[in-house]
Amino acid sequence: MTIARIATFAFSGIEAVPVEVEVQLAPGIPAFLVVGLPDKAVAESRERVRATLIGLGLALPPKRVLVNLAPADIVKEGSHFDLPIALGVLAAMNVLPRDRMARYAALGELSLDGAIRPVNGVLPAALGASARDLGLICPESQGGEAAWAGRIEVLAAPDLLSLMNHFRGTEHLPPPQPPPVQPAAERGPCLSDVKGQESAKRALEIAAAGGHNLWMIGPPGAGKSMLAARLPGLLPDLSPAEALEVSLVHSIAGLLRGGQLVIRPPFREPHHSASPAALIGGGGKAKPGEISLAHHGVLFLDEWPEFPRAALEALRQPMETGRTTISRANAHVTYPARFQCIAAMNPCRCGYLGDAPRECGRAPRCGDDYRMRLSGPLLDRMDLAIEVLPVPASELVHAPPGEASTVVAARIAVARQRQRDRYGEAGPRCNAAAEGAVLERSLQAEPAARQLAEQAADRLRLSARGYTRMLRVARTIADLAASEPVLRAHLAEALAFRHRVPVPAAAVGG
Repeated sequence: MTIARIATFAFSGIEAVPVEVEVQLAPGIPAFLVVGLPDKAVAESRERVRATLIGLGLALPPKRVLVNLAPADIVKEGSHFDLPIALGVLAAMNVLPRDRMARYAALGELSLDGAIRPVNGVLPAALGASARDLGLICPESQGGEAAWAGRIEVLAAPDLLSLMNHFRGTEHLPPPQPPPVQPAAERGPCLSDVKGQESAKRALEIAAAGGHNLWMIGPPGAGKSMLAARLPGLLPDLSPAEALEVSLVHSIAGLLRGGQLVIRPPFREPHHSASPAALIGGGGKAKPGEISLAHHGVLFLDEWPEFPRAALEALRQPMETGRTTISRANAHVTYPARFQCIAAMNPCRCGYLGDAPRECGRAPRCGDDYRMRLSGPLLDRMDLAIEVLPVPASELVHAPPGEASTVVAARIAVARQRQRDRYGEAGPRCNAAAEGAVLERSLQAEPAARQLAEQAADRLRLSARGYTRMLRVARTIADLAASEPVLRAHLAEALAFRHRVPVPAAAVGG
């Protein structure tokens, strides 16, 4: 009786959970069994492994082949268990050296002819293997992705035969190199294309500088989507730590192409028909949703009130905590979700409230009904609100081009650097994440500014959350003005943007 072992990983969120694949060949009725809570895809691995071995001219011995995936109380999901099971079987058959297999982790899907197909999660698996001082065996097309883990031996094989020849010494698999980081040559459409809309562009600049949530309301064609599409071009590149964290999420979702790390803040714009699971994450395998794919980036919700109410209400907790937890009967999976929410909507369902010749016969009641689809607690989490009005045709034709995105982005980069210097590496990444004593120390507000803040909180009945978010926006406005203390003018502008759009009285909540 022989037992061979090789490591692999299951995934819980972006965390790689170690799994040991144990293969035993024992006398008895010939059988091929996989135990250890495998799902359907893992249980089918035995057929793919059997077909692959036949294609290589090998046959399973007439014995009882038992594959155990330990620990046995964790559900094993995904086709990436094919390769470690096949390598474990070959090691148990003495085709591959058992002692060497024990020093590797492996993941990959097998085709019937022995080719190794790409799978999700190679980057977190490589980091997990590095933490355990193991090498990693992965598909050839994902070798560059695994190489980002640093000092780790990576064997990126195109097929199982090449891998066998490498261990036999008849073929050499060269170590893959991480692909060179490609600077973003194009940052999307330029802000200079937007004519007029000076107040909206100012709100967009403040939102980008501090990572604040922004709510835009206006009739169809006023430029809300146009403004939102230009926000990614204003944001600075991700830091190395942020790029790695975002890339881990995208690797789990299977969106990391060519082994390239994500160095630009992601921009996600789901359709308003998206389900709560698509937006927040979930499904049968608890996959990351749009808010996690927008981690350290932008989530643009166009036609905001048209989203299912359950999906919108599910946003409330992640917008505060920066993470989302998907609860299942057998597991709780947590994904990071520190995103910047940009929402756009029409003033009513027909879109023309306030335009007497075109508004519907239910005005103004239709506008209140439409906005009542958004709960008060959800609106309270939006830092800035702006009414985007149509630009007259004469202004569209004769207005000079506005500031280019590169000019505005330079100011934003300086403001972001001020925030990094203030909070340090261990602190918040931007003003929108500052809270408690950290926010209080950062304000250094003059007495007149503090007095205005107290008066506004009292007269406008701001919630504690609304008051804190107003202070964060004021801190960002001061950073854009290169001012260390927050002045009264900065607080007044923050207050104006928070209450520029009227909210139905029934939508006020905590």
